[in-house]
Amino acid sequence: MASIREGLEQRERETLAPQAAKSADSRGRLRPEPEDDVRPAFQHDRDRIIHCKAFRRLKHKTQVFFAPAGDHYRTRLTHTLEVSQIARTIAKVLRLHEELTEAIALGHDLGHTPFGHAGERVLQDLVPGGFNHYEQSLRIVDVLENDGKGLNLTWEVRDGIARHSKGKQGSPVGMDSARRAATLEGQIMRVADLIAYVNHDIDDAVRAGMLEPAHLPAHAVAVLGTTSSARIACMVKDVVTKTHRGGLTEIRMSDAVLDATLAMRSFLFDAVYENEVATAEFRKATGILGGLWEKVRERPDEFLDRRIIEAEGLDIAARDFLAGMTDRFAVTLFERLFIPTPWIGPISWNQL
Repeated sequence: MASIREGLEQRERETLAPQAAKSADSRGRLRPEPEDDVRPAFQHDRDRIIHCKAFRRLKHKTQVFFAPAGDHYRTRLTHTLEVSQIARTIAKVLRLHEELTEAIALGHDLGHTPFGHAGERVLQDLVPGGFNHYEQSLRIVDVLENDGKGLNLTWEVRDGIARHSKGKQGSPVGMDSARRAATLEGQIMRVADLIAYVNHDIDDAVRAGMLEPAHLPAHAVAVLGTTSSARIACMVKDVVTKTHRGGLTEIRMSDAVLDATLAMRSFLFDAVYENEVATAEFRKATGILGGLWEKVRERPDEFLDRRIIEAEGLDIAARDFLAGMTDRFAVTLFERLFIPTPWIGPISWNQL
């Protein structure tokens, strides 16, 4: 008698597009393990990511604005959820594997530093050999989670996480096959990430009073729409339409929509991400992370994982510790280590 999982795997073969990844055809895990009785491999991976500690820490990691006072600004966690929603919408229309797409989306930013991309730039300078958050995301799922055992995810999820980053100038589509994810689901992740942050970062910047909708590049607005909802709908429709017409050989966007989207991203870099007002607090991240880098390396037995020190060295252990911090953990630890505590002497009646 077939198990529940085998029945679901058969359903995938019957309902998904031929080009979709199939759970039963996965290239496997880093370490062999028994299959779950109920969940196919990609669904199991999705669940492992949701339940890991690094995923929960995303709620206190910066997206754009550091520790915003308002309740409605995005954090790294809400960004991740918006990416996941957009990615699953695209996957559903194209009849690709939704759980694989979701697992990649939920895991893509696990390795982000405190203080957003400002923190990443600091660690790039501090860590010998540099630092990239997508490499750290893969290290988290491979090594650091589950008390050093990792999550033992499938090759397809790991490949999507490792290849999601686009950088400041990179396009989410159209790269050569050696640079893009091996699965269509992994390629969806790249475009969904861009669609999400271009739109929600505009929303947050308007909320913060940093820009007005009228400031947005007119030619991009004319192509994409005047609201976040309209722009997301335009971008998603364009992706699924062009990908369908291309025979699902790769994830595609039309030239017009891609150019408008990249123009919007370029505008955001100038107006928001590298804006002097928005980044004023982030400049302090250099001092905070730099101070913590020196201090934890001076006191490794107090702060760092001895197993990592012995296996890979002090710098790797310090990198893992700092990169895993939330914004508030980094600030609190810095205050504890560097800010003098006021002396409060004995309290008694004759002190009054």
